[in-house]
Amino acid sequence: MSNFDDLIERLSGDATSVKPAPHPLMLSVKWIGWALAYIALALMLSGLRPDWIHKLHEPLFLAEVAVLAIMFIAASISAAALAFPDLHQMNRIALSPLIAFILLLIILYVAWRADIPPALLPRQSFECALSIMVLAVLPAIWMLTQIRKFASTHLRMAGSVAMLAAFSIGALWLRLYEQNDSVLHVIEWHYLPMFAFSAAGLWLGKRVLKW
Repeated sequence: MSNFDDLIERLSGDATSVKPAPHPLMLSVKWIGWALAYIALALMLSGLRPDWIHKLHEPLFLAEVAVLAIMFIAASISAAALAFPDLHQMNRIALSPLIAFILLLIILYVAWRADIPPALLPRQSFECALSIMVLAVLPAIWMLTQIRKFASTHLRMAGSVAMLAAFSIGALWLRLYEQNDSVLHVIEWHYLPMFAFSAAGLWLGKRVLKW
């Protein structure tokens, strides 16, 4: 009996304490904080668009930027919830990026209807998509690495939402930096690539988040 007690004592002494996983909301707050610092640093290096004071008086532009920021926040919270096997009982919140997506579509449609006569297309085209991708690479890698630390059972959706959050950062930065008023250009070279990479996250999540 004493040997059995000694064995239990030895095993309990060798046991290492396990740090409890953070709540998804706290995890997303951490991600959002780092993202805000990242965007601020990017804008310090690139500067704001020259007409930013004038754009503050345009409701549609402000609404677009606000919804883009909401989309990033919603995607971050969703990705944090999807990192856990049971979504931390936050099933509805995990789907919140869809609401931001619908709002963005509505705003872009209204802006397109109001763009009469259409604003001139800027000289650059694919350069915008490339700029968003370059800025989104680091946040995408970081978020996928963070999600991988947990036992996600929703690999495809977690990968897709993480990519959406990362590319929302790039799209938000570019709207604050690039002097461009063409709605068609923004749809074609800002948002379509962003959603394309989010779709690619379905495949990437299955490959990268597998455990």
